Amino acid sequence: MSSALHSLPTSVRVVEVGPRDGLQNEKVQIPTEQKIQFIKLLTEAGLPVVEATSFVSPHAIPQLQDAGAVMAALIPSSQTQYPVLVPNLKGMERARAAGVRSIAVFTAASESFTQHNIRATIDESLANFRPVVALARQEGIAVRGYISTVFGCPYEGSIDPQRVLSVARSLLDMGVDELSLGDTIGVATPNQVVDVLDLLVSQGAVPLDRLAVHFHDTRGTALANVLMALQMGIHIVDVAAGGLGGCPYAPGAAGNLATEDLLYMLHGMGIQTGVDLEKVVEATRFIAPFLGHAPTSKYYQAALSAG
Repeated sequence: MSSALHSLPTSVRVVEVGPRDGLQNEKVQIPTEQKIQFIKLLTEAGLPVVEATSFVSPHAIPQLQDAGAVMAALIPSSQTQYPVLVPNLKGMERARAAGVRSIAVFTAASESFTQHNIRATIDESLANFRPVVALARQEGIAVRGYISTVFGCPYEGSIDPQRVLSVARSLLDMGVDELSLGDTIGVATPNQVVDVLDLLVSQGAVPLDRLAVHFHDTRGTALANVLMALQMGIHIVDVAAGGLGGCPYAPGAAGNLATEDLLYMLHGMGIQTGVDLEKVVEATRFIAPFLGHAPTSKYYQAALSAG
């Protein structure tokens, strides 16, 4: 491999968020049985993490009101984690009752976005998470923290990386195991990725192996941003099968980076993932008829065209 790419990891842990972050933005109600089968197909593809659903208020996200039924249908696997998103202690109690062993909490680096998304300030959101994380740690449940609008906000524009660092340190200090840095509206460019990661690691002393990246492909820069993150030492990447996603509180945000597109790039570069690309295509092909629109994944579209 070229010396210019010598710093790339030999393997990447792919975190599939399609069943939660992807489907939550779909306007068409997806039947519970199809969600379950979608998750099972993604599991069969070898994905080590499949974010299954969210225990949020059914009024907030009607698409995910069947969270309990979805989790009840999933057989625990030693090969795949099924984390769920929880907004508060009530959601945590519902997740515990469903036997969940991995959760995620979510806030943002933008006050305006946090207010629109969860009707709280950043500090209030962090305060809400402390008892959730404490209970999770007491019960041996893994906790992931999402930070949205790391690179830009639909309401405030550019975000000071120091605000990202402040939120990241708060989450880690309360006991979160892993942080996912989200480009919620898809505005990041590779130089911004370098600036944010360098600040978190150098000034914030955040361990690289506790950081993941989560890019939306609104402006077509997601893969370039992932490549830069990999060169910076990141080895955990969030994606959604078919390029599903968006955000109800981020007008104009496109879907997540497609799982298929990431896998094609990584496998072509000799980076191992343990994931079967063609089986992910099959999972996307399965869910596509229920979406009301075509998946945006470039690899998926090419695979369909090739027959």
